[in-house]
Amino acid sequence: MKNLKGVFTALVTPFINEKIDYKSLEKLLEAQLAGGVDGFVINGTTAESPTLHIEEREEIFKVVRKKVGNTKTLILGTGTNDTESTIKDSVRAQALGADALLVVVPYYNKPPQRGLVKHFTKVASAVEIPSLLYNVPGRTVTSLNSESILELSLVKNIVGIKEASGDINFLKEIKKKVSQDFIFLSGDDGTYIEFLENGGHGVISVTSHIFPKAMKKWLELVVSGQGPVAKEEFKKYKILTDLIFAEANPIPVKAALKMMNILEQDDLRLPLVTLEEKWRKLIQVELKNLALLI
Repeated sequence: MKNLKGVFTALVTPFINEKIDYKSLEKLLEAQLAGGVDGFVINGTTAESPTLHIEEREEIFKVVRKKVGNTKTLILGTGTNDTESTIKDSVRAQALGADALLVVVPYYNKPPQRGLVKHFTKVASAVEIPSLLYNVPGRTVTSLNSESILELSLVKNIVGIKEASGDINFLKEIKKKVSQDFIFLSGDDGTYIEFLENGGHGVISVTSHIFPKAMKKWLELVVSGQGPVAKEEFKKYKILTDLIFAEANPIPVKAALKMMNILEQDDLRLPLVTLEEKWRKLIQVELKNLALLI
């Protein structure tokens, strides 16, 4: 199994005039590799997955794999609110060469816990590669509870969870129930360091698009017992981190990447639209303060 602990960037999908901008994607990947991230999530929420066609998802994966080779872990988002569609996408992801799957809690349908357990079990049973649960109640409404996570942690191929509720007490509750080898990745950049201090193993991040080296350094500091140092350093990035979520992800991070001359445009596909000017100005100020503008 490829490494699933560390800093993983949930890649945005650069667009120009509704088409994928592969030139900007290459530039983004080069910046990320220079920043030392451990891998990438492709076709996650940050990629605008609901508006990507299956052919586009597969082409993006191929481009990223060609660029990074086998040196980095590539996780492919395959979760939908239809179990059979999720299985089909997961089987295709395995055939493409994905190292792991990221499977979100089914949204909109509002299944009960027993439905969630059956959903994730059936998906994991259809493939041989590892699956990560993705708990993000802010987007899906429905949330996995700790008993369901415990039950799913015993299923073959389900090896961990991206926990994006931002609730550290919930992390502590789950940690008490599952085995020590179950992987915990933060899905909330604002609580990332506290998550690590309480037994987390890494992060699937949005802000690592902007300051990957810092995200990686904080992980290393916590692992070496220097959590307070990491927290103190994070304070400098707190305002920018909050601003990156001032509007729905990935609207602000795309604006920031354009300001940094990594993306040619900060285009999005409807129903998402570009960042409001008031937030744009504030982000630009913080990027300057942190010397992140070229």
